[in-house]
Amino acid sequence: MEDDWEGVGLRLLSSDDDNTLVLFSSTEELTEFRRKLAAYAGPKPAGQKDRSFAGFIDRIESVSTLEPRDRLGIRLLERGFTGATDFQDNEIYLVDIELWDFAGAPARRRKAEEIGAFVEARNGEVFDTYVGPSLTIMRVQAPGQALRPVLSVPEVALIDHPPEPDLEAQPVVEMALEDLPAAEPVSPDAPIVAVLDSGINAHPLLEDVLIASETFDTGLSAADIWGHGTKVGGAAVFGDLRDQIASGQLRKSVRLVSAKIITDDGQFYDRRTLPNLMRTVFRGLNERYGCRIFVLSLGDKKSWFERGRVGPWAMTLDELARELDVLVFVSAGNRSPRGGNVVEQGVTQYPQYLLEEANRIFEPSGAANVVTVGSLSHGSGLAAQHRDDAHVRAITAGPNEPSPFTRAGPGAGGITKPDFSDLGGTMLFSAVTRSLQSAPIVPEAGITTLNHDFVRQLFTSASGTSIATPLLARKAALLLQRFPEASANLVRALLAGAASFPDEMTTRLQAMDALETASVVGNGLVDPVKAVYSDDHRVIYFAEDQLDIDKFAIYRIPIPVEFQTGGKRTIRISLAYDPPVRRTRADYLGTKMDFRLIRGCPVDHISNFFRSHAGQESTHPDMPPRYDCDLKPSKTQRGGNTLQTGSITFTKDTLDYGNEYHLVVRCMGGWATDELRQRFAIVVELEHQIGVQLYARLRPRLRT
Repeated sequence: MEDDWEGVGLRLLSSDDDNTLVLFSSTEELTEFRRKLAAYAGPKPAGQKDRSFAGFIDRIESVSTLEPRDRLGIRLLERGFTGATDFQDNEIYLVDIELWDFAGAPARRRKAEEIGAFVEARNGEVFDTYVGPSLTIMRVQAPGQALRPVLSVPEVALIDHPPEPDLEAQPVVEMALEDLPAAEPVSPDAPIVAVLDSGINAHPLLEDVLIASETFDTGLSAADIWGHGTKVGGAAVFGDLRDQIASGQLRKSVRLVSAKIITDDGQFYDRRTLPNLMRTVFRGLNERYGCRIFVLSLGDKKSWFERGRVGPWAMTLDELARELDVLVFVSAGNRSPRGGNVVEQGVTQYPQYLLEEANRIFEPSGAANVVTVGSLSHGSGLAAQHRDDAHVRAITAGPNEPSPFTRAGPGAGGITKPDFSDLGGTMLFSAVTRSLQSAPIVPEAGITTLNHDFVRQLFTSASGTSIATPLLARKAALLLQRFPEASANLVRALLAGAASFPDEMTTRLQAMDALETASVVGNGLVDPVKAVYSDDHRVIYFAEDQLDIDKFAIYRIPIPVEFQTGGKRTIRISLAYDPPVRRTRADYLGTKMDFRLIRGCPVDHISNFFRSHAGQESTHPDMPPRYDCDLKPSKTQRGGNTLQTGSITFTKDTLDYGNEYHLVVRCMGGWATDELRQRFAIVVELEHQIGVQLYARLRPRLRT
């Protein structure tokens, strides 16, 4: 514990989830610590069972001194730096030097001044210094010969390149209609996205897209007075407008229906229960306009999710998703991570605070049959004017790291939530205002979208999971455009099969285990092109089916010779189903499903094995390990989810297992009745290295 270290004259500077501690001593003698080590190493005191101070020292696995390489930041590491010697004598570097919180602000300021004087005496320059209650940062430009010795200063925590400024958003936000690039008309058969929010105004860029605006309170107009719904609708149609404007062409991908369910002051209707309102809106828009994609970038911030249970709102959405076979996209919710006297911890404790109990998802984002969306940063959020200002700190270094405000799961019954993450902006720490800032105050920190008050300004910048949610719904619309008859389960499974963890995300969350990572970012970021199309070296199979309770299906997966050799190959399986739900039950889901990938085993043997286990187990039986492919995430981690994905990668030859694998999908009973037939969709992806012609080889075998 921290008090134990203070008792031996050491100050705890940092602790990681893997139990690594960084400790600081103001003296080199470490007198009390050495005394305890010496006593521990000596003979046992008479009458004692253990050595002296064994309870303290036995818990220490190893002790070492921080080396210069331990102080290299992530951007320097990405550039190939491995130690102090990589700094070249006469090359000029722009870096941030961060000090440990080793003492009070006056002591840290003195140390910063000492380092600054050392650097300036060697032809360097200190641009800026910030000393706060716990954070100390210097912005320095200096030759390598001046920086190498700084890496050995005990009080220095990190040296790294400053975050790169983002593409400036302000000029885009301030653009006039006549300055915009040409806009492609929307396809007349483009999927319709229903946005349940504060309304959507008749923005000039939506004139051929917004096909209907409805209100569900007779006392209100359909106009977006609150200003949230137009931002969400704009993100669903265009994505990030900065990217579109930079490309020189505005492309509209969906049509919109606006359902105003929020009053002009941002509240739910007083006279309607949310379950009743949801049923009225969903059924009405589905019947009148054929809406199959619904976006709810809203949450009940007074009712955060209790582990294992959901509220009436979430259960109603689960029921509607199943009854109407529709896709429901719900935002995970937002939280400003720190404020007041500890606002700097928004920088220093990122991303650990994303796992705090106070950061759990809001109702209704714990629902099982809906798609819950978390947020990723699109960049650092810094503008060009922040380049030489150490008083403004980025929390995220660049794209695809979890947004500092995104909320984490799990969801109903411990299922993985969010399901996916998409771009939703970031935050900055401003030492001048002592606050965490985001869009629209800092336009670069957000996603550029449509402004509801378009007469005054066409565009605005917005941050939040409420913006990430329509961005993912837009990708789902691309799937429905390609496969208009696809079930909601199939679209969910295709999205899961095309999701991955970008390198930036993996690096930032490396201290978290697999379950913790999934609770923050779900299955990751979806690549819509991978979801929609096969490729020469990557083939996607899919099927939609139904199973009775306690029944199983076996699917043959052809494995050509080209896939059995030749380096890295991956098989990925994704399953989606929509069980009945009941929040009064301890087990929220009425059925459960799972899958196993079997290789090197005759199909009759597989069938007999699973038939022999029928009715005996509530969990999926496992064949001997020599047959069962070890998919990741593990069967335990994915087993309770209504959206599951698992993959296995081969690097060695697998010729001994033949040219067919088998996929077993099983439906396991819960409280649901035996008469139920559970719908599901399964997606299988085979991916080889580029250059291997898998698609042409497998296409003729499709019918078999």
